[in-house]
Amino acid sequence: MVEVLRGMQNQRIKDHGHDKLSTYGIGREWSHEYWVSIVRQLIHRGYLVQNIARSSVLQLTEQARPLLRSEIALELAVPRIGLSPRTKANKLSQRHYDKKLFAKLRKLRKAIADEEDIPPYVVFNDASLMEMAEMLPSSQAELLAVSGVGQRKLEKFGDAFLDLIDDHLGVSEYGYGTE
Repeated sequence: MVEVLRGMQNQRIKDHGHDKLSTYGIGREWSHEYWVSIVRQLIHRGYLVQNIARSSVLQLTEQARPLLRSEIALELAVPRIGLSPRTKANKLSQRHYDKKLFAKLRKLRKAIADEEDIPPYVVFNDASLMEMAEMLPSSQAELLAVSGVGQRKLEKFGDAFLDLIDDHLGVSEYGYGTE
């Protein structure tokens, strides 16, 4: 399941047609350990069970039905995998990015998230927004090079973020600054 969410390309995924699923690759910006933590939380809360009689396949429980119908909200701990908080804070503070643009990108992300009724990090995480404010992408190809931006997110949200970056930089349609 984690390999499907992360968009891994191996023979087992291809043989089972999992690369054709709508969920294939939607979580590629998060690590394997991150997704394992999420799955463990879902098992712990009783939304998933591991069926050992069927090769340890994960199955939804009856308790998951109201969750799937959006009758109840799901709240999980955000896994902090890979970096200690101190190391992570130091690494982020050393980046050189346009902080005013970053604030605008966060505001846009929040507006989109509210409109789509999803958490803001599902649109783009802070690290992706920082990288946008650092790299200042001006095309879809450049935005696709930003960590955490895949084809689906590019198609769904890319133009709004590119427009905001262009507006912030004061770039006219002819490439000249307007400020």
